[in-house]
Amino acid sequence: MLITHDTRCALDTVVDLVNTAPEDDAAADGLPDVQALAEFVRSHDISDVGVLSEFDLSAVRRVRGRFAAIFAAPDARSAAGMINELIAAAGTTPRLTDHDGYDWHVHYFAPGASVADHLAADCGMALAFFVVAGEQERLRRCEAPDCRRAFVDLSRNRSRRYCDSRTCGNRLHVAAYRARRKEAAG
Repeated sequence: MLITHDTRCALDTVVDLVNTAPEDDAAADGLPDVQALAEFVRSHDISDVGVLSEFDLSAVRRVRGRFAAIFAAPDARSAAGMINELIAAAGTTPRLTDHDGYDWHVHYFAPGASVADHLAADCGMALAFFVVAGEQERLRRCEAPDCRRAFVDLSRNRSRRYCDSRTCGNRLHVAAYRARRKEAAG
């Protein structure tokens, strides 16, 4: 599957956005306030965003929940339905642009769109490309029992199981090794 620079940026953004959601009632929200949203927008180079407000924060949190549901979709048909609703509500308006030193690429959000609609349109389209390519199963959650972070499996053979092999994957492998050693020692 060919993944363009824009699609890769949108995938990174949607994964990071989904991962800002608290995993349970005890966890903190990764987007606790407008300042955090502004930092998220800046760190992901999201263009054409004006002054952010509490309304924007609330709208982005709602979009985040809808993206999380797409990552949890049991099949491509369910994911497609959710993506269609998300991008339709965003008022998707594809247009070519070449800004900030980037060559021609497509923006899917309408000029002047809110940050929530911007994220819904661009990130929704990135996820749509995966469904169209028959790759919806690459939208995953970490298999570590104590981690449910979202990620996109871009491995050649679709074998990635953990959000980060250095943390979640390594921790589970070490635990399994210690359990085998303990059992062998009797």
